Amino acid sequence: MVDDVFIHESSYVDDGATIGAGTKIWHFCHIQSGAVIGRNCSLGQNVNVANRVRIGNGVRIQNNVSVYEGVEIEDNVFCGPSCVFTNVMTPRAHFPVHGRYTRTLIKEGASIGANATVVCGHTVGRSALIAAGAVVIKDVPDFALMAGVPARQIGWVCECGTKLDKTMKCHCGREYTIVDNKCLKIKDNGVS
Repeated sequence: MVDDVFIHESSYVDDGATIGAGTKIWHFCHIQSGAVIGRNCSLGQNVNVANRVRIGNGVRIQNNVSVYEGVEIEDNVFCGPSCVFTNVMTPRAHFPVHGRYTRTLIKEGASIGANATVVCGHTVGRSALIAAGAVVIKDVPDFALMAGVPARQIGWVCECGTKLDKTMKCHCGREYTIVDNKCLKIKDNGVS
């Protein structure tokens, strides 16, 4: 751990956890041994980070989220209140998996809405936006806007989070194109 970290007195950080400078851990959180949390993160009330979980820099995890073993969260990801990550495809109480967890990757800049569920074994692409309450059951492309149960793609979003229209140009100055059903940024904030 680092000295430049705020940990509320009601939270527990187990020996062996690593927390980057500038990170804030609020009420009733539990950070388990082997967890790695980057710099300048914010973990809201009642967040659990399991053993060996890796969380990047600048991540915002809202209240009541458990990040289970097998989940990796890259930089600048937003996890909305009570969103859910699973880590076992076929859970059974009487057949424990004993550490054999299915990997889930949340790529840089993605946002997971409140009460959304990401079923394990999938990747949520860079800057993708998962709507509140959606259930992700397959890989999500970069910049995809996903909604519903199960989640389906209903559009594309800019890196800034704005839904893109058919021109694929955002008010922020970024521009995109679709190639082979993949969204690619071709202009970044006014610079090609």
